[in-house]
Amino acid sequence: MLSYGGILRRFSFPKKKKLGSPKQFKAVLARDLCAGNGLLTLCMAENDCDYPRLGVSVSKSCGGAVMRNRLKRLLREAFRQNQNSIPSGFDYLLMISPQWLKRLSGSMNTKERAKGPTFEQIRTSFLALVAILVRKNRTKNGG
Repeated sequence: MLSYGGILRRFSFPKKKKLGSPKQFKAVLARDLCAGNGLLTLCMAENDCDYPRLGVSVSKSCGGAVMRNRLKRLLREAFRQNQNSIPSGFDYLLMISPQWLKRLSGSMNTKERAKGPTFEQIRTSFLALVAILVRKNRTKNGG
């Protein structure tokens, strides 16, 4: 049985699980294993670790600092809560999709735009993209 501390460790998000340098971000993008679904774009690359790592990129076109920081928190939380159910040994780069930004600036009213996507939308979108990329990676590697 897991203790309370064990549960916290299992869902923690330490610095070693974060992509920090531009070199790491470029390595994931160079792998060219990406998929998008209208809300998020996810790129994935194998790493030499036995755990998944996350990089988050939210452009200034997503809104002001408050909105960008909120989106980054939601993206990190979706990863943190699901890191044990996604394949380890991969780096994940999560970005807000340009398609969502176009829709955001076009059809939504100001109140909807200020809220942005919900955590549940982001979590569902993230897990769906992981599943797509895992299948894509298997077929690419002949497995």
